[in-house]
Amino acid sequence: MMNFDRMRHGLRGAFFTMLRQPERALAAYRDSQRADPTHVGTLVTLGWLEAQQERWAEADRWLQRAVELAPDDAHAWFNLAYVRDKGRMDDAALVAFRRATELDPNNDRAWYGLGMLHARNGRHADAAAALTETGRLQPMNGLAWYALGMAWQHCNEPDKVAAVIEHTLTHDPQTAQRLIRDTGRSDYAHRLG
Repeated sequence: MMNFDRMRHGLRGAFFTMLRQPERALAAYRDSQRADPTHVGTLVTLGWLEAQQERWAEADRWLQRAVELAPDDAHAWFNLAYVRDKGRMDDAALVAFRRATELDPNNDRAWYGLGMLHARNGRHADAAAALTETGRLQPMNGLAWYALGMAWQHCNEPDKVAAVIEHTLTHDPQTAQRLIRDTGRSDYAHRLG
């Protein structure tokens, strides 16, 4: 059966979101959530709106509730991971990113987030593994390839850094040049513009 109260409040929330009035949108979506406390989409939206205001703990609370209600919802897990990563809840973010990649192995953003989280915490081999998946899924994503090259650099894998440079030179020369400089690959200096 349709919950018209949830829908009515949700439409108001969407309207205020479109008008860039986040506090009014949040109030409307909270009304929608009270009308239907188990609607996962509303919980995810509340989490996202709180995240846009950089209120990470509040966003985490809404998204945690969403994944409790829908433990197989990869989208909700990714949003939870993102919020936890931005809020510097690293251990919890790691769990959520891993779950998001398990549920949707083709989510390049989840792999990228996982890789960057590993890199930030000095786990460069783990970062390289996750970023390799990102590169496989998004072969033209210069930022991901740069991060992968830096991870391999920290792992002291010069041949893998070279492969990343060669790949990146084919589609994003500017990022490749930055990678060449930042990894100190003087053997590629002739490729700098």
